[in-house]
Amino acid sequence: MPINPKEVTWIKEPEMGFWEATFLPAIVKGLKTTFGHVAEHKPVTQQYPEQRPNLPQHYRGVHRLNRDEKGRVKCVACMLCATACPANCIAIEAAAAPPDWPDRDKYPAEFVLDELRCIYCGMCEEACPVDAIELTHIYDMTSETRADMVFNREKLLSIYDETKDNPKDPVRTGRGVLGPAAEFSDLPPLMPATSVARDDRAAAAPSPGVIGPMPDPTGPQ
Repeated sequence: MPINPKEVTWIKEPEMGFWEATFLPAIVKGLKTTFGHVAEHKPVTQQYPEQRPNLPQHYRGVHRLNRDEKGRVKCVACMLCATACPANCIAIEAAAAPPDWPDRDKYPAEFVLDELRCIYCGMCEEACPVDAIELTHIYDMTSETRADMVFNREKLLSIYDETKDNPKDPVRTGRGVLGPAAEFSDLPPLMPATSVARDDRAAAAPSPGVIGPMPDPTGPQ
């Protein structure tokens, strides 16, 4: 459908005057801005490493594996962090918990996290049901080889020992020894028993997924 000419508004380009043609007003305006920044110098560049950045509380840095109150690794090898990881940088080898660990069935015999492959999205921390893995404020990690950036369980636990007393990296676990999943003291209640007549009717009823023979529309021959 063509546009109605009455709805079109034509704009005329303004004519450039003599001083605008010399660009002198624009140059003066630019110099005024430049001298204003010189007079009110407020540097924003930090001279790293002499000046350390003040990172926000939601900064996500190097990972750590938390310990429980007995000093054991808090991970229960449920594989939820490895499943939720979009970068596929976590590998866990589960093993049966020692006999003196009655509060869990499994623990990570091996826990490997590739810090170079990680995208630091925080999904592993969100997925963990027992608050075993957390991201810290450590950002200045360097190494000479890629293999040094693949952290195993002992390395991740040592980062916990290093950062647990840091005010920026407090232990954020507060949901119990092993989280809400381990706070059930009794078994769930059993379903109430149904009547015998109802069970007989259910047994006599045909299965909804079974189709019997179709009746003959002409009747018996």
